Amino acid sequence: MSSDVPIRDDSIRLGQFLKLANLVEDGAEAKAVIADGQVHVNGEVELRRGRQLAIGDRVTLGADSHGPGATVAAYDPDADDGLPW
Repeated sequence: MSSDVPIRDDSIRLGQFLKLANLVEDGAEAKAVIADGQVHVNGEVELRRGRQLAIGDRVTLGADSHGPGATVAAYDPDADDGLPW
């Protein structure tokens, strides 16, 4: 499964994007899958939850980079990024 997920700004943190893209349920799950080496950004394992993602970055879950994923889509000022502000 793959999808394009619009964001409100020009970048978003990895942990927040995982939740926004519905790849994880919450921040605790995001932290766990990242720490376990299950998250790939543009095909490479990423261990930093605070990694800044830019438009066009591809994020996937799984032991390899072929699991479910999403791509950071073009800027959309009306996109709901799940943040209260």
